[in-house]
Amino acid sequence: MGSLGLALSSMAAARPTPSLASFPSVPLSNNKYSASLHSSDSLETSRASFCLEISCHRRLPAELRWKMSAATRSGPVVAVAKPEPLKIIISGAPASGKGTQCELIKKKYGLVHIAAGDLLRAEIAAATENGKRAKEYMEKGMLVPDEIVVTMVKERLLQPDAQENGWLLDGYPRSLSQATALEDLGIRPDLFILLDVSEGILIERVVGRRLDPLTGKIYHLKYSPPENDEIAARLIQRFDDTEEKVKLRLKTHHQNVEAVLSIYKDVMLKVNGDAPIEDVFAEIDKALSSILEKKSKTDSSSMAAGAPLKMNVFKESVFSWCNWPWSWP
Repeated sequence: MGSLGLALSSMAAARPTPSLASFPSVPLSNNKYSASLHSSDSLETSRASFCLEISCHRRLPAELRWKMSAATRSGPVVAVAKPEPLKIIISGAPASGKGTQCELIKKKYGLVHIAAGDLLRAEIAAATENGKRAKEYMEKGMLVPDEIVVTMVKERLLQPDAQENGWLLDGYPRSLSQATALEDLGIRPDLFILLDVSEGILIERVVGRRLDPLTGKIYHLKYSPPENDEIAARLIQRFDDTEEKVKLRLKTHHQNVEAVLSIYKDVMLKVNGDAPIEDVFAEIDKALSSILEKKSKTDSSSMAAGAPLKMNVFKESVFSWCNWPWSWP
């Protein structure tokens, strides 16, 4: 089912203003279609403005097609497009707080959270060939080769949910070559968030982390202990969460992060990750809200200037479905 929001303005100077009350209601019994008409705040004698929200399955009934034609036959059609969804990358050293901030961002903005680390661990758990190769590198504290990761990330970003709702890419890219690979694929974020945390705090956070293999939830022995003894008894430490491994990972991270930042310096937000969780999110939230506001204004300006709207929500033209008397510009 596709949906399209249309603002319909009638310019019939000699025609009396139609009354919404004179339009009979349309039955919506089988969910094949739904429509509602709303009057605007200002109705002039020679102008009728309506907002029509339509969800089409096949065809709207003849009764509704007639109503739209009679009330708006001579008026232009102005499409109100949904703002382009957010595309965000969040980066930081191991245990910098990316997971916590991702949950907060996802909850408020509805973005699809895509963690490169989770993609890799799924391959390792499934004992795939790529998973076995990735595990060898991760156990040595080294980055997994780009050819193993880039295809998985690209395919996930191109899935419908990420394209429609926007995406939050967590922990990727980690090297200049990975960032360049994304650029070559035309994948570029609206904002690159860097969580900056001191090394001593990072090591403490990593070494104390524990994983519940039953639920997948991450705990910390000091900062976020398990709720009861039953959960505590089944917690495990990930093989790459030892002090020795994390020091190797931090060394690799610092060697690569500057090169990655050179690609995204014009869209980068550096946040002090040592600050309380609420303060870190407040700074991120402010930046994301600002980007959405700019996107909304840009889309509104483009529509006002007559920029074409991509009609990708229907397999056929909505006008041919509904027998409307207009042609799309």
